[in-house]
Amino acid sequence: MKTTINMMSSATSVKGQGVGSAYIEQVALVKSMLSDKFEVTENKRIKADITHYHTLNPNYYLMVKSRTKNGRSVGYVHMLPETVETSLDLPRFMKQIFYKYMIKFYKRMDYLVTVNPYFIGRLEHYGVPREKVTYIPNYVSSEVFHPLSPEDKRVLRDKYGVPRDKFTVVCAGQLQVRKGVFDFIEIAKRMPEVEFVWAGGFSFGKITDGYNEIKKISEDPPANVKLLGIIDREYMNEVYNLGDVMFLPSFEELFPMTILESMCVNIPVLLRDLDIYPDILFDFYSKSDSVEGFIAEIDRLRSDKEYYAQQCEASKRGNQFYSKEHVAQMWDEFYSMVRDSIGK
Repeated sequence: MKTTINMMSSATSVKGQGVGSAYIEQVALVKSMLSDKFEVTENKRIKADITHYHTLNPNYYLMVKSRTKNGRSVGYVHMLPETVETSLDLPRFMKQIFYKYMIKFYKRMDYLVTVNPYFIGRLEHYGVPREKVTYIPNYVSSEVFHPLSPEDKRVLRDKYGVPRDKFTVVCAGQLQVRKGVFDFIEIAKRMPEVEFVWAGGFSFGKITDGYNEIKKISEDPPANVKLLGIIDREYMNEVYNLGDVMFLPSFEELFPMTILESMCVNIPVLLRDLDIYPDILFDFYSKSDSVEGFIAEIDRLRSDKEYYAQQCEASKRGNQFYSKEHVAQMWDEFYSMVRDSIGK
């Protein structure tokens, strides 16, 4: 008899956020690769063997004990207090209430999955036992995200109003202070010979951290900056294929889906030098931690063809490392472990 897994999530109700993309990919992966062992349902009012909570809805918190009386609960860790701190502009007391609730939610789960091993230690800091947490990386389908032909790319540049002959830097993410949007704009101002494209918007509206300042910039960006707004996921492969480089200057991340998606397109990935990346991205990316350093790296990618080819190859290796088979095996082992713990 198959083990039943009920996936619980409201992530896709808000457009333009990585949690929704991660949910879509993870569910599709388990359904397609592990269907011989696990029967997957979504948002059903049932008592499954495993109930996997992808978001922190209060009604999920209240139903955990009744839904998993004879099964097990799994929580997905997509955020911690420190990642929310620089994302949403809320009154201090509201943030404190939400942070306490977040940690209580995680502690209520039988098991947790984090997309970055770095956060196992952070969860332990909040009182979550290390043995309760498993690291499984995000995954992106290469059938959805993949390189397009040079001719297709030229057509796409015409579609989005990007000059065919300009070296183009793309970024995808919400317009937030923590995503590094101010550095992105400053670098664009200093590099007028390069085109800069940002796909993403204010997914959480006026409570977004830095909303007023970013809104002012978005209404009158530099001439070489295109702010596309929130793009439906079905068109994001086009956006990555517009670029010669994927540049994500975020100050806080766990494991951005945008990195995996752009690696599928095999373009170089340039990131801020954060502690979370070495354990998951190894040498698949280039990095800096300053505006001047980012400018130097973009300029090198633009002018040094041999170096550019090396970084394309690094991105390709990253895509191959996070293959469907590799990540599916990790989920198989994890869900099997959770199943075997039932009744013990």
